[in-house]
Amino acid sequence: MAEVSAVDVLLDGFGRVRESVEQVLDDLTGPQLTYRVGGSANSIAWLVWHLTRVQDDHVADVADTDQVWTGDGWVERFDLPLPATDTGYGHGGDQVAAVDAPADLLLDYHRAVHDRTAAYLEGLRARDLSRVVDESWDPPVTLAVRLLSVVEDDLQHVGQAAFVRGVLRTMPV
Repeated sequence: MAEVSAVDVLLDGFGRVRESVEQVLDDLTGPQLTYRVGGSANSIAWLVWHLTRVQDDHVADVADTDQVWTGDGWVERFDLPLPATDTGYGHGGDQVAAVDAPADLLLDYHRAVHDRTAAYLEGLRARDLSRVVDESWDPPVTLAVRLLSVVEDDLQHVGQAAFVRGVLRTMPV
């Protein structure tokens, strides 16, 4: 049996996020993607866009590369009324409602980000994971901690999207 590395575990974690995003977006209509439980909760479209933007932003930062969002033209394809640098952090109701995109666009952007993330991870060695990437925290944040926090945040948001999808099964939208 081959030894499993920390990089392998991170690759698996990001792969699970991708699989969950694919499942949650499968066969959803525009009204389903933008439905907001209680009229004000985050929509599936916003949740998937946000989790992908955060992954894109954070991985590009630690990899010292351009974001897929801006570097590969996704910001223009989405054409959202938001700043190009926006990741969704701190969004209010109007900003959440502004994220209205079809499932195929959300999925294609997520796949592009996942592919960039996987390519970056595949180039890492175990010793790279101890590199400090953010000294503004006490203790300073290492690459391993930053990447794991992205996986954790992504999984929380895709879980929220799966919950909304489950609610949609109980009502006509």
